[in-house]
Amino acid sequence: MTATASTENSALGKRAIVIGAGPAGLTAALELVEGGVDTVVFEMADIVGGISRTDNYKGYRFDIGGHRFFTKVKIVQDWWMNILADEFLVRPRLSRIYYNDKFFDYPLKPMNALLGLGPVEAVRIGLSYIKAQLFPERDERNLEQWVANRFGRRLYEIFFKTYTEKVWGIPCTEIGADWAAQRIKNLDLKTAVKNAFLGARGDKEVVTTLIEQFHYPRHGPGMMWERVTEILDEKGYPVRMGRRVNKIHHENGRVTGVTVGDRAGNEERIDGTDIISSMPIRELLNAFDPPPPKPVLDAANDLRYRDFLTVGLIVDKDELFPDNWIYIHSDKVKVGRVQNFKNWSPEMVPEAGKSSIGLEYFVQENDEVWSAEDADLVELGKREMHTLGLVDQKDVVDGCVIRMPKAYPVYDQVYKEALEIIRAYVDPIENLQLVGRNGQHRYNNQDHSMVTAIYAAHNIVGDTPHRDVWEVNVDQEYHEEVREGEEAPKSGATGDRLVPQRLVLDPFEVLHRAFARYDPVALGGAVGVVAALGLFIATAALILKGGTVIGPHLSLLSNYLLGFRVSWPGALIGMVEVGVVGFVFGFLLASAINLVVRLHERALLSRLEQSTALESLNLEPPT
Repeated sequence: MTATASTENSALGKRAIVIGAGPAGLTAALELVEGGVDTVVFEMADIVGGISRTDNYKGYRFDIGGHRFFTKVKIVQDWWMNILADEFLVRPRLSRIYYNDKFFDYPLKPMNALLGLGPVEAVRIGLSYIKAQLFPERDERNLEQWVANRFGRRLYEIFFKTYTEKVWGIPCTEIGADWAAQRIKNLDLKTAVKNAFLGARGDKEVVTTLIEQFHYPRHGPGMMWERVTEILDEKGYPVRMGRRVNKIHHENGRVTGVTVGDRAGNEERIDGTDIISSMPIRELLNAFDPPPPKPVLDAANDLRYRDFLTVGLIVDKDELFPDNWIYIHSDKVKVGRVQNFKNWSPEMVPEAGKSSIGLEYFVQENDEVWSAEDADLVELGKREMHTLGLVDQKDVVDGCVIRMPKAYPVYDQVYKEALEIIRAYVDPIENLQLVGRNGQHRYNNQDHSMVTAIYAAHNIVGDTPHRDVWEVNVDQEYHEEVREGEEAPKSGATGDRLVPQRLVLDPFEVLHRAFARYDPVALGGAVGVVAALGLFIATAALILKGGTVIGPHLSLLSNYLLGFRVSWPGALIGMVEVGVVGFVFGFLLASAINLVVRLHERALLSRLEQSTALESLNLEPPT
């Protein structure tokens, strides 16, 4: 069935087709309708909101992750308040890191972290940091190098490595340093400790911090988009749910309409004068009729996504833990983050005396976790909460599973080139605009997606100068960071949330990593500290024990250690001397091992170079 362009309801003689009923699509639709444009919205799912939706299971409400309503963009703030002014709660932000059976403040606070880790670990962290300052990685290509240079390798291993690799499914050594530079900029261990003890000093800019409170709809973020859907329906423009866009028709450099299908297999063509799309670019280009050139389709199919799964658990306890959410830095479990929805809003939980939590798993569609049965995933969630000591298994009375494909666009080694090819093809199509996270394959926040939609809608209405939707997020400032005395930026300069880029490793770099070297400073420091503490403790024990002759056997060390005696002054002198000797021994041992490793590496490297050269000449390498 074909529906011809229907513009009699449009004061401007236009009909706009909006694909997707997430934050971007619904924002665009409402702006279009209020601007006098006949509008139709198609949504593939049975629930609006996209990744900002709120699922309802037996009256319990579960978010797809937590969604804070915070923005530096006035037009978005006003938009939110106009829709849900009386429904917002102001919520305090409390998030912590779970590591080694302890909780640590997030953002990290030095004293809290050091006290929780203990004195031995604190010494290791300190030595690791000193080593990083004396012998930093010169080539900061990956996240591991960037963080280790600023915090020391030990603190990186504790608070950065495990969680980051869970989220992105990529080793930190393969994640570009630019992501860390954006998310953790203006801070290192020295600055953090200084601020903890002395606070900000002088006229220098205060180190950025994260927001401490935010707005949140009492029934979750989906409440916002459910309300927008109701407004559209009241105005005579209902969102058409369960409709998948199968074809995008175009000719002579313009999109002319779409063919949509329902779950029964029925199809319908809808013509329009303008299209705003928030569907994933990969699916959009594959729906083009006629198809784009092969290089464009290949570029679209090169775009990848990280998927997301939430296991919702209903717990027969009135209170669980005080956090909004907890980051799980533990390799004992697969879960990456835990949301406590009652602490977001008490109205997310319909029954008194109960709580609800969401266990977030970062997955790939059709992998082992994604493909598991719901009942098995609920059992997995119960076991993992019990393992972490957060919830007793017997207190979990029910559960559900929510799957969200294409939650995160992946910034890998090919995505930039792919987007350039795609934009070169779609940008000249003047009546097609791409908005939102998946519509632009950009890791947008909710407010970023809305700004792209507002620009797109007003470009169609024509009541403001034309704005390029791709210019939103040109500033790399993280949107939840706040500086003292900061003013909100203008619309568009909202900051882009970067996601990790996978580095391309050549065979020679892989070989170099396989032959990893010992760290002479670290090994020397470890041997020196252990030897020094060992001698001091042994001497102190003999002094405290007392006797007519104290430590006759240990006193023999005075033949080798200048000034050493079994006395308190002697213990301090001996500790320093043994520490120095231990450091030198460890340093030389590591250097000797590295020399042997280097010789083996060079032999293999020579063979690899020879093999590569022969391969380039289409010759067989020697066997």
